[in-house]
Amino acid sequence: MATTGTASLTINEMREFANFEAGEQRYIKRSLDIGLGRHDAFKLWARNAGENSAIRRQYVAYQELKTLRETIPSESTPGQIEQFIGKLTRVAAFDLGQDRITSFSAFRFLYERLLGADVRPWLPSAFCAAAALPQIQPQRRKMLLQSLSEAAATAPGWSDREPHFYPEYVEEAEAA
Repeated sequence: MATTGTASLTINEMREFANFEAGEQRYIKRSLDIGLGRHDAFKLWARNAGENSAIRRQYVAYQELKTLRETIPSESTPGQIEQFIGKLTRVAAFDLGQDRITSFSAFRFLYERLLGADVRPWLPSAFCAAAALPQIQPQRRKMLLQSLSEAAATAPGWSDREPHFYPEYVEEAEAA
């Protein structure tokens, strides 16, 4: 029965991913390749000099991920929170500034996989902080902030179940 439950959850994760826009899907897969060190993102994802440059900047921004994984606060002491949320917001601002993530759902999907289930309680605040920064254009800022549902913003608790579905590059799909 546990296998059936896990399979059902994985299928739900796949359905959620399928609902994202094609550009979001591509960015999430590329980001997972960079953030998890799965593949050489330059070889798989760079179609031109602009994308090559964007991937280079993303590798630099994602250098914080290892530290973030190791410092997810378990206790809410001000020092831990300040250090963690500041770095998380900086990385989130990079991703939102790329104009590829269009909703909190896509942001959450990506960051749960980059950092693990323990980051879930911190994602709404990091998303809001990054989306509200002046570098995000006002119309885009409005769209991003409105994508955060009241339920996600006020959740009384979060699942500690790690994600199972990690989308990857598929040559035929990416060529199209």
